[in-house]
Amino acid sequence: MKILFYSTKSFEKNYLAAANHSDHELVFTEEVLSQETAHLAEGFEVISIFTADDASAVVINSLSSAGVKFIAIRAAGYDNVDLEAAGKHDIQVTNVPEYSPYAIAEHAVALILSLSRRIVIAHEQLKKQNFTLDNLVGFDLHNKTVGVIGTGRIGSVFAKIMHGFGCKILAYDLQKDEQLISRYDVRYAALQDVCRKSDIISLHLPLNKETKHLIAAPLLRLMKKGAMLINTARGAVVNTEDVYTFLANGHLGYYGMDVYEKEKGVFFFDHTWQKLDDAVLHQLMRMPNILVTPHQAFATKEALRNIASTTFDNIDAWLNYQRSGNELIVQESFIKQA
Repeated sequence: MKILFYSTKSFEKNYLAAANHSDHELVFTEEVLSQETAHLAEGFEVISIFTADDASAVVINSLSSAGVKFIAIRAAGYDNVDLEAAGKHDIQVTNVPEYSPYAIAEHAVALILSLSRRIVIAHEQLKKQNFTLDNLVGFDLHNKTVGVIGTGRIGSVFAKIMHGFGCKILAYDLQKDEQLISRYDVRYAALQDVCRKSDIISLHLPLNKETKHLIAAPLLRLMKKGAMLINTARGAVVNTEDVYTFLANGHLGYYGMDVYEKEKGVFFFDHTWQKLDDAVLHQLMRMPNILVTPHQAFATKEALRNIASTTFDNIDAWLNYQRSGNELIVQESFIKQA
């Protein structure tokens, strides 16, 4: 089977090739899926996409016209795919719901430690042979209150790690994790209370209609003066302009972001010799209490291996008239017909 992989970067090709146990013909392109690039799928029943790809209704229509019957997402999130449109066109869609919650959770912790101990600032000073400590006074994590918004696979791992630092854990989720309560002393509270009482707040929730711009001025206003906010979830969960305002006026103390609501066309590309037309991102990257990473939290060897393996498991299950368990459209008619 010929499979077209959109948005393929060099760092993942070897992992995809190694996981191709069924000897499919793999066609890689760095092109991002869009209405303008959907024609590349002509002649492919199966394509694979990533988080930056646009699988909106109009693009799904073009993919269907090109003959696409199956879309394998190489990520957990699927907010970039119009599932209703895919269903109408009899296109099955799968994702990789759990590739490494440790990768994301550990990256969130890395952002916290880097900000709290001013690691990046220290490194930049040392490169200039400045060995003073005047700008490098940080704070202990021990005994701090950490708010975890979303305690699913990733959020629960994050909570356990922060418990190991001796932090007090507050959490908000529609569904409580009883193990976190009984074994890790996690206390669930209303969202507003988590924001009011936490020294550090970390976001671990999907992007949907209910969570878009969840973290905006009303909740930011409730946060402790000097609080730290961490986002390794989805960019649009945060209203970035509001966050910038609260950073600029000194109410929010720190912001660590691995995702950005306007990251499409920016993250995953080298813009060394280009001027970015994004005033908010420019301002954020110039602030000493901000740490931006380019959507790299997932990028560990273990996670990339699992993403590739599950992606091919999803594809092979469909080709063999079976279910993988990761189907996002579950009607019986969406099992490949013999």
